[in-house]
Amino acid sequence: MASIEVRNLTKRFGGIMALDDIELRVPNGSFVVLLGPTGAGKTTLLRLIAGLEKPDEGHVVIDDMDCTQQTPAERNVAMVFQQYSLYPHMSVRENLAFPLMSRLLSMSESEINLKVNSIAETLKIDHKLSNKATELSGGEMQRVAIGRALVRNPNIYLMDEPLSSLDAKLRSDLRIELTRIQKDIGGTFLYVTHDQIEAMTMATHIGVLEEGRLIQFGTPREVYDDPASVSVAARLGQPRINILDASIFPGSPQVAKLIGFRPEQLLLGNDGLETVVKRVERLGDQTRLHLSLGDNSIVTVTDPHTDLKAGCLISVKPNNPFFFDADGKRI
Repeated sequence: MASIEVRNLTKRFGGIMALDDIELRVPNGSFVVLLGPTGAGKTTLLRLIAGLEKPDEGHVVIDDMDCTQQTPAERNVAMVFQQYSLYPHMSVRENLAFPLMSRLLSMSESEINLKVNSIAETLKIDHKLSNKATELSGGEMQRVAIGRALVRNPNIYLMDEPLSSLDAKLRSDLRIELTRIQKDIGGTFLYVTHDQIEAMTMATHIGVLEEGRLIQFGTPREVYDDPASVSVAARLGQPRINILDASIFPGSPQVAKLIGFRPEQLLLGNDGLETVVKRVERLGDQTRLHLSLGDNSIVTVTDPHTDLKAGCLISVKPNNPFFFDADGKRI
C-alpha cells in the first residue's frame, strides 16, 4: 500500500482551469472521499494520479517517489470506473484473471486461480465464476469490476463513482462490503462520489473540491461540524443545512452576512422567532418539520411521536449556528 501526495497540481483543458494548484496528502491505508459538484475537478484529479492525464504544473508523489512522468502501469494503481468496463465475451473468472496475465507479473496458472478464487469469495461472486459477464445483474457486474482492481494488489485503488448506477439497496450493501474490504487489506482508497452518505459512512477523510480548488480536507466529523464555507456546509447533511440572512436573527455578529444551522441545531419551544409549521414529514425514526419564517423556509428534526401539525405556531432558536461573510466564507 502507499501514501499519495499531490503538490501544486494544475491542469487546464484549453481555456478551462480543471485543477488549480491542488495540494493534497492521502495517508497510507486511508479511505479518502472526494466530494464536489459536477465540474469541480474530482475525476480529473483521479486521472492525474492514475497517470491517464499529464499535469500542466505540479507533481504526483506516491510513497515519496515522484511519478509524474511515469506511465499508469509503472505507478501500480488500479482504477474502477462508473461503467463496469468488463469483457462481455469472457466469463467472470476470465475477467478477474485478465489483469494477472501480464508478462510483467509472471504468475503461474495455479497462482492466478488461487488469487481469483480468493477475491471472488471475498466479493461473494464465487458461485458466478463460470457465468458470462452479460449474465450478471448490475450489482454483480460492479463487484466483478471492483474485483479486477483488487486482484492485482496495487499500491492504490482509485474509484470514480463506482456505485452511482446501482439501486439504493445495492449501493448500501456494497458500501458495507467496500469498507470491510478496505479495512481487511489495509489499502489506500481514493474515491469520488456525489453521495454524502457514502462520504460520511465510508471515509476516513473527506476532501471537498469546488471549481478546481480543494477548499477543505479533514475527517467526516471535522468537515460536518466545522465547515470552512457555505458550499462545504451544504455538501454534507440530510436534510440540507438552513442558510438565511444573518440579520433575521438578533445577536448575529455585525460582519456576518449569512447564518447557517443544521436541522438538529434548531431549538424548538424556546424564546426565539415565531414560525408556522407548513408540513410534517414522518419518517419513522424521526420527524421533519418544514417551517415558515417570514418569507423563508427552514427544516428541523424532532421527536418521531410529535403531535405538531401543519398550521401550528412554534418558536425556534438556532443553537451554536455557523456564520459566513458575504463571500460565503466561515467567520
